[in-house]
Amino acid sequence: MPETIDCRGLACPEPVLLTRQALQEHSSGTLTILVSTAVARDNVTRAARSMGWSVESAETADGFSLTVKK
Repeated sequence: MPETIDCRGLACPEPVLLTRQALQEHSSGTLTILVSTAVARDNVTRAARSMGWSVESAETADGFSLTVKK
């Protein structure tokens, strides 16, 4: 089962920092990142892609769900 990192309600740069830390701990796999705002979605997406991960985003009732894969 993919790991889920819940960053909802956190202000930037916390979602990016938590995402970077999680991606550094995994060389491959799938992670789900939950964020509250479009700004956090965009920042986490940029950070993950800069580290060589692919990102798919979906809007949810309380923000966004990002599926990060490598």
